[in-house]
Amino acid sequence: MITRHYHLSSFPQRKLLLVRAAVGPEKGIPIRLNLLLDTGARYTLLPVEIVRAVDCDIHRPLRRIPVMTAHGVIQAPIVEIPWFHCLGQRIEKWPVIAHTLPPESFVDGLLGMDFLTRFQVTIVLDQARSAEIILRVSD
Repeated sequence: MITRHYHLSSFPQRKLLLVRAAVGPEKGIPIRLNLLLDTGARYTLLPVEIVRAVDCDIHRPLRRIPVMTAHGVIQAPIVEIPWFHCLGQRIEKWPVIAHTLPPESFVDGLLGMDFLTRFQVTIVLDQARSAEIILRVSD
């Protein structure tokens, strides 16, 4: 097992943790994202415009699932993006929810438990308002 430590951006006044991620088409330029680390989200969620930019068709999803939004429950598409990179881990053909968060949310999307449960993860918060995530991955 390899142990890796990553500093998380935090907004202590809101008690939120942010991670950097990237996605991309099979061939082309990667797109960088700021994602909210959300242990209450079952799936990773990316904006529709990003999903389209990496050549995914939201009208032909793998499936649809109910998602609670501020305006009620919607049937959101789950699509497979060519690759996803976050916290030093690259995952090929990663299924994500395609849904755009409101602009006032100040993040591009959500990093959900589907990503975190692939690894042994520890989230460390301290009194100084700093945060880190520790990933233990197979070597």
